[in-house]
Amino acid sequence: MLDLENRRPTFVTRPGLPEIGDVLPYLERIWSSRVLTNGGPLAQELTVALQDYLGVAHLSLVSNCTSGCIAALRGLKVKGQVITSPFSFVATANSIVLAGAEPVFADIDPVSLNLDPEQVERHLTSDTAAIMPVHSFGNPCDHAALEEIANRRGIPLIYDAAHAFGVKSNGQSLTNLGTCSVVSFHATKVFNTFEGGAVITHDEQSKAAVERLINHGIEHETSVPEIGLNGKMSELHAAVGLAQLPYVDEIINQRMMIANKYSARLSGTQGVHLVQPSPDVRYNYYMFPILLDTTYPLSRDELCATMEAEGIFPRRYFFPLVSDLPSFQHHSSAEPSNLPEARRVANSIVCLPIYPDLPSVVQDRIIEIVLSPTR
Repeated sequence: MLDLENRRPTFVTRPGLPEIGDVLPYLERIWSSRVLTNGGPLAQELTVALQDYLGVAHLSLVSNCTSGCIAALRGLKVKGQVITSPFSFVATANSIVLAGAEPVFADIDPVSLNLDPEQVERHLTSDTAAIMPVHSFGNPCDHAALEEIANRRGIPLIYDAAHAFGVKSNGQSLTNLGTCSVVSFHATKVFNTFEGGAVITHDEQSKAAVERLINHGIEHETSVPEIGLNGKMSELHAAVGLAQLPYVDEIINQRMMIANKYSARLSGTQGVHLVQPSPDVRYNYYMFPILLDTTYPLSRDELCATMEAEGIFPRRYFFPLVSDLPSFQHHSSAEPSNLPEARRVANSIVCLPIYPDLPSVVQDRIIEIVLSPTR
């Protein structure tokens, strides 16, 4: 048993922070310039740094991933139905609705946990206006198949890449895929600016459309041609990002070591299935999900309760399915019979704690509980 009296609770993740001394020079620049937002010098500097790190040409900083998804959908004039995954954080479907479109839920692939292209085909109609897949836990979607569908139908392929910062497949950044991609810099992510995100597009015209929409629809001082939102990133958040970015490769390597230890110890355990990317993926180890089947001695919720009794708090990402939430369950595509794989995964998944300073003794205890849950 862990010494609960002397140990803080262990959550599924713990935000990474730069050294405070690295942030202070940026704060001094803010106080000196008195520029606080509206694409200030630090936001511009972070934009260039992230374009270089991610290997992308056109990146727009946003206040959060949700506002970025809304701006991407609005910028592409998406009206009608958007096929997406029910196995995601609710923000994916929320952004579709808030952009004035309708989510249509298609089932997921049982291995990658991403939107299944064959299921996307089943849901195509004359009202289909876009496809919005999610790179679940940073695992790459089947981009070739999804791109073929989108190109054939002449509709945008908008990736919710919230989990995919720094992930590469065959040497290419996932954020370079599709018509555009939206990434999150939320506090729980591998790279964070406390709150924040970015929209990655492929040309200056698309970038300008996004940046107009996140600035209330303002084109210039006397011209506001459309309704927008306030989705800009502040200089304070950009300061955190600039101080954080030099550490991100080290953070990913530390997460990799923790993930490798989980994999080595848990691989082959009866009733436990690991969710891992293919060898050609440079992964970011954002989460460490496992799936439990009926041969495992405990139910998923019983395993979570066992850990929680020792101050360890895994998460059931993503349960319930978005399609089961009151705001979305009325959609015909939300019918349980339409989503058997997503439902099976949602009912059996556990994300184990993973972050760079996870104490080794705590990880050992997590592994012990999974290996011998009735001990």
